[in-house]
Amino acid sequence: MELPVTTPDSGGKKKGSYTIETKNLSYALPSLYDELSWIFCCKNPKRPQKFIIKDVNCEARPGEITAIAGPSGAGKTTLLEILAGKISPTKVTGEVLVNGHPVNAKCFRRLSGYVTQEDALFPLLTVEETLMYSALLRLQGGKKEAANRVGVLIKELGLEQVTGARVGGGSNRGISGGERRRVSIGVELVHDPAVILIDEPTSGLDSASALHVISLLQVMVAHQGKTIVLTIHQPGFRILELFDRLVLLSNGGVLHNGSLEYLEERIKFSGLQIPPHINVLEFAIDVTGSLVIHTSETPNVHFQIKDHGEKKESLRKDDEGFTVSNHNDMVDKCPSYANSYVEEISILGGRFCKNIFRTKQLFATRIIQALVAGFILGSIFMNADNNLGQVALQTRLGFFAFSLTFLLSTMTEGLPIFLQERTIFMRETSRGAYRVSSYVVANTIVFLPFLLMVGLLYSVPVYWLVGLRGSMDGFLYFAMVVWIVLLMSNSFTACFSALVPTFIMGTSIIAGLMGSFFLFSGYFLSKEKIPSYWIFMHYLSLFKYPFECFLINEYGGKGGKRCLESERGECKLFAIDFLKQQDLKESLKWTNLAVMLSFILGYRVLCYLILWCRCYRTRN
Repeated sequence: MELPVTTPDSGGKKKGSYTIETKNLSYALPSLYDELSWIFCCKNPKRPQKFIIKDVNCEARPGEITAIAGPSGAGKTTLLEILAGKISPTKVTGEVLVNGHPVNAKCFRRLSGYVTQEDALFPLLTVEETLMYSALLRLQGGKKEAANRVGVLIKELGLEQVTGARVGGGSNRGISGGERRRVSIGVELVHDPAVILIDEPTSGLDSASALHVISLLQVMVAHQGKTIVLTIHQPGFRILELFDRLVLLSNGGVLHNGSLEYLEERIKFSGLQIPPHINVLEFAIDVTGSLVIHTSETPNVHFQIKDHGEKKESLRKDDEGFTVSNHNDMVDKCPSYANSYVEEISILGGRFCKNIFRTKQLFATRIIQALVAGFILGSIFMNADNNLGQVALQTRLGFFAFSLTFLLSTMTEGLPIFLQERTIFMRETSRGAYRVSSYVVANTIVFLPFLLMVGLLYSVPVYWLVGLRGSMDGFLYFAMVVWIVLLMSNSFTACFSALVPTFIMGTSIIAGLMGSFFLFSGYFLSKEKIPSYWIFMHYLSLFKYPFECFLINEYGGKGGKRCLESERGECKLFAIDFLKQQDLKESLKWTNLAVMLSFILGYRVLCYLILWCRCYRTRN
């Protein structure tokens, strides 16, 4: 495949350019003692800090590719994360300057593009859909503007051949690793940022794909004057020649900041000879001990070699007419959200729908599972209430309890999907793509019809096969309770997926809480027998309220005169008397529904607050 060399249409407007500079930048890992120091009343003794980067002074200019290189553990990714605003400025000493002014982290995150090392993409969306949704969320002007931008971007990225192919990833087959890497870069280019920060763009790629990606970035530099900063481990000869500036790190300090030619001169000046068939950077990494680390206290007085390549590049940029933006321009250009609240919900809702319908384990499996479970349970408990007596009554209660266990536990299958979405959500919200509340509302709305369908597919066979109260109003109420139970379980899972860090911890916590809710539901122990110090779990139980709704629907109202137990032809227990024994009133039929709806709302609000706190910590 030929390298993309299309010059983007800028509409005749001069784009602002940004020079990024760091001064005496240092970042140390906080120790566990420091994190918990607020617990202790006494004055904290000073402990030695472990610096990831220390006294870093470097520069990235517009119209150049600046590569941050060094051995593993040198601090490359940490430095890039600080520039991208991913690490809080309060934890960093020194300065990050943009065009000579202290960086406005909030605005800079929205004006720049940051591509992480891991490709966080929806595997079931196509390449075009992935870029289109990103454009709709980041650009103003609606679908027409977004479609035009995506069309140009696909040509620039050389993705014309895979436009309709799914991205894939993991067990889902999709596009190649190099193509997926270009899609990740494209997601951050849809709003045409003047600054692009990329962590390990060639990681996991073969030499041809790696060269393709870096050549793509070089074309953007040549034609658009973007400031591109990337980290790289061990580039080959051809890739190395495409870099304009090199920042070489070792043990958190800067060994070199300048052109590749300048680095070669420094190595020779140190009395070292570069062997044949080894590139300059690879050799420099091997002999880091022979080069002087530049800090604010050790000025470079030994190497006064003029970097003619830098002057040459400056002249080239001036000729092309890229304008340098000042600090006020950056603040003025700091974009607000591209869409209104309703538009964000609509766009996110459309993306949620496509992901749900294409996720077999969430859509097809859940539908088949609900239908099959309805028929199997219906055949097991078929006409279980034909006979009167305590056994028949307990069988019916067991059916209600097992139904709730099935409905509440199966929704936890969506936990890994929620966790996958959270990674993408954190990236998008940190760049100002949309509001946290829009995401939570869109997620809630999309699941309403889907879970209604699942609830009906379960309720229709099981209700009539088991032989529950044979009236249409009884069936509709039963189906509505099933639907609300599914929504309640879905909201519960969404809440904890926002809280837990991993899938294993999430399943452990959710399974433990579900078991506790079932234990305190009133099925095993009546309310009177539950210890007073555990009674709060009875009222927080997700099983209690729908279980009572099933009982009232079956044995209350018109079914209250049914005989449940008889002896010698005389009825000993009517349905209405059974409800009185359980301390259940007819009015609870609707009161419990209101409580269940409040659980749904409460878990969604809690989910919003947790996600908002995560985003707030990321932004600040």
